[in-house]
Amino acid sequence: MSNKKKLKAHSPLILRFHRLMDAFAKSDDDRDFYLNRLEGFILFADLDKGLEDIDRLEKEIGEDPESYRLIPKMTFYETKKLMEGFVVEKVYDVDTKEKLLDIIQSKEARENFLEFIYDNLTELEKWQQYYHERSRIRVIEWLRSQDFSFVFEEDLDISKTVLEKAKQFLFDAKVPKDVQTARETIAAKAKTYYSSEALNPRPKRGRPPKQVAKVDTDPSYTLDIYKTVPSWGRAFLYMPDFTSSAVTFSAKFDTEAQFIASLRGSSRVKIDSRLEVLSQRLESLRRLSDRLRSSSGLNLEDETEAKLFETVSKQSGQDAPKKGKISKIFKGLLPKKSKDQAKERVELQEMIKKKRKAGTRQVVQMKGNKKK
Repeated sequence: MSNKKKLKAHSPLILRFHRLMDAFAKSDDDRDFYLNRLEGFILFADLDKGLEDIDRLEKEIGEDPESYRLIPKMTFYETKKLMEGFVVEKVYDVDTKEKLLDIIQSKEARENFLEFIYDNLTELEKWQQYYHERSRIRVIEWLRSQDFSFVFEEDLDISKTVLEKAKQFLFDAKVPKDVQTARETIAAKAKTYYSSEALNPRPKRGRPPKQVAKVDTDPSYTLDIYKTVPSWGRAFLYMPDFTSSAVTFSAKFDTEAQFIASLRGSSRVKIDSRLEVLSQRLESLRRLSDRLRSSSGLNLEDETEAKLFETVSKQSGQDAPKKGKISKIFKGLLPKKSKDQAKERVELQEMIKKKRKAGTRQVVQMKGNKKK
């Protein structure tokens, strides 16, 4: 303990926002998360470790309360307020808004709310952005209330190598020039989290927001470098790798992928299968178009070609023409018909022949009696 108290960090803590957001979402009556003040590592009191280990963890933290802060648990009121805030601020369709408000007032509102959102793709992207923004404000508010000097690694524009060196020399007074420059950048960035704009990230009046292209690639993080983790706490270190589906609002599932797999019903599977069939047909038409353009001697007019594609798209089960160059182009592109379809077509042709032999009935228009 004495050695730990003598150590002094020479730059603000470098924290990972996504890791904290995940801990805030999962923290409940059965799961405790502790944030270390000196280096910023997180300890997860996982009940799967056993009661003896949990008791020792709580005892050690109780003997050194200044070094750890218990991450707050999301209350039922906060959960409900978050969902209602999204519906009021971001949902514009009246029917969707009423449906979501009814769900929020029902049992298992949190899971049912997510299930409805994930079945409405137009609302899903808005929800993910809203949840990210509100979680960021909540995390910053708590860190400020605990007097943390910190930065989020996701916000730093420092090379990975230099940032890892800054972590490595956290407790060293004399450091290389590049590390010293990084420390100054980190210190300047840390001050921004205590500004009013950090809790109200809105564009100023008269200045339109910048249009930034959305990038779905996962961020590249530095290595986790911690020098003061006690031996009893190594088994409780919480260091998950972040992916785009790692964080979820669900209270039952740890990741977004697990939640999606648990969705009731098979509607999502049916939608995926239909999209797969549609994509295959579009790909067939695309290859057909390429062959038609590259073929010579067809002399297809634009109108003829359009009618041809319309016929192919509507009657993809029909046989391709048997003669000419077009038959070679169509060969292998259209789906083969089953035996039942072929049998039905033969029967239909035979029925048409019988009707032709029987002759065609003529219908004579009936004349009504005229009044004299």
